[in-house]
Amino acid sequence: MANSGTNRYFLEGLARAFAGAVIFSFSIIMTLEMWSLGFTIPPYRLIIYIFFSIPLLVGLSHFVGFKETENIVDDVIDAFVGYAVGFISTAILMLLFGLINSSMSLYEIIGKISLQAVTAAIGAMYAQSQLGGSGKNADNNSEKEEELESYWGELFLMFVGAIFLAMNPAATEEIYLIAFKMSDVQMILLALGTLAIMHAFVYSVGFAGEEETTAKASFWLVFLRFTVVGYAIALLTSFYLLWTFGSLGGLAFKNMLEVTIVLAFPAALGAAASRVIL
Repeated sequence: MANSGTNRYFLEGLARAFAGAVIFSFSIIMTLEMWSLGFTIPPYRLIIYIFFSIPLLVGLSHFVGFKETENIVDDVIDAFVGYAVGFISTAILMLLFGLINSSMSLYEIIGKISLQAVTAAIGAMYAQSQLGGSGKNADNNSEKEEELESYWGELFLMFVGAIFLAMNPAATEEIYLIAFKMSDVQMILLALGTLAIMHAFVYSVGFAGEEETTAKASFWLVFLRFTVVGYAIALLTSFYLLWTFGSLGGLAFKNMLEVTIVLAFPAALGAAASRVIL
């Protein structure tokens, strides 16, 4: 009976994962630039991107997975299940939309699916907390909440949120158009405004789990330890995504910085919202 209950819980989590993968990834799958990136991106960059996504999924599994995990091995297995769900759901959607077919090479098909499956996998992991009423957070609430509210737990969630929300615009030409149209003054104001919004959105508004953190520290300490560090994470995440997609080639350093600052705006919003989502 115990095994039956465990298997049922896993299957329910798996069903929620497929739903989350579709909900969180369809906008990226329906983006023109993402279709071509699957076979134009250098293979080594695609491999690096997928390789570094595994630790991210393992971390998400530790907090919200398909089933209760007891150790790192379980979290690794959970992470690969999440990526498999993302891969399968992405393949189904791309087949349905006619974005992959038998006339394409195997490399092109796998490249298209693999690149976008990462975002779908993150959505699959998020679905446990968003769509599951009896997920891991509910069963192991006090322990998981304590870890989530730790400094490194907060930074990890910021990174996940940043990469999740910046993934879609990172592949588009609009990021460059916006950056090239902005003056230096506007670029500085954007960076400062992003910092202000990020700080207000997460730490001043007082979302769940943050009241105790802000109550024990001064404004500047919270601003430096969380907001500034969080914005740095958003900048690094933005630069990494732009590099992965080959979007920085041929640009001068100043132009690279401008494009990164523009992309860091949605990345910072994702980092700020990640604590609310999870």
